[in-house]
Amino acid sequence: MGGERRTLITAGELATVLEAGGDTVLLDVRWALGDARGREHYEAGHIPGAVFVDLETGLSAAPSPEAGRHPLPDARNFAASARSWGINNGSAVVLYDATGALAAARGWWLLRHAGIGNVRVLDGGLDAWVAAGRELETGNNTAVPGNVRPGWGQMPVIDIEQAAAFPGHGILLDSRAAERYRGEVEPVDPRAGHIPGALNRPTTGNLDAGKRLLESEELARAFAQLGVKPGAGAADVAAYCGSGITAAHQVLALETIGVHAALFPGSWSQWSADPARPAATGPTP
Repeated sequence: MGGERRTLITAGELATVLEAGGDTVLLDVRWALGDARGREHYEAGHIPGAVFVDLETGLSAAPSPEAGRHPLPDARNFAASARSWGINNGSAVVLYDATGALAAARGWWLLRHAGIGNVRVLDGGLDAWVAAGRELETGNNTAVPGNVRPGWGQMPVIDIEQAAAFPGHGILLDSRAAERYRGEVEPVDPRAGHIPGALNRPTTGNLDAGKRLLESEELARAFAQLGVKPGAGAADVAAYCGSGITAAHQVLALETIGVHAALFPGSWSQWSADPARPAATGPTP
């Protein structure tokens, strides 16, 4: 379970890093489903030096029924975005939001997918920074463009056909709220339900009351109840959600316990838009 320190950073650790100087890029990924005022929230108060990242334009391609609500960005476009945020070759990158990293994890995943290794998420996000007695600044920061030349394809990904077949040989985790998984409600996508054979693990269950990731031991016990375990011989694991955003947080949580899960970027938004795809309902089998 050694992934946690490589994946997370505490508010105290971040303060120490920033005070020491050096090439640390701080990215504010304020976003929540149904709230398009991320930049407003950022401008009203953010960690000093942070640059705002628009999840809709910087961390996603244009939506479509064929690809889902938040497709992965094009590799070239993402590389240009990374440079616009001030990332250089060798930069350390820290991302945060105000929702327990449910949005920041998408940026973490993409930067890792692009081969940038020194990337961490602020555990507890903006609330943890404020609770630690640290100050915020207002307004907007524009980064000096960086020189990073990222790659692509460094994190495991599955497409819609692979997602359909995945429960036959591995564990497919649906990261949405239980009532959406069961098909009782569907506030966003064309149909209710879940991918047949998928098991439900709401991403919010990975967080404590302070929006921090649960301790590795507690996470490991919870995932083990679904058959998810690290190590040789363990079942393959993949995650999806509504549109591939919070599923990245599921991947991050799994990373901290040594499980390297794949992401299904199209997620339920892509699956449910295809009437030929079956939709299962009811509780976890």
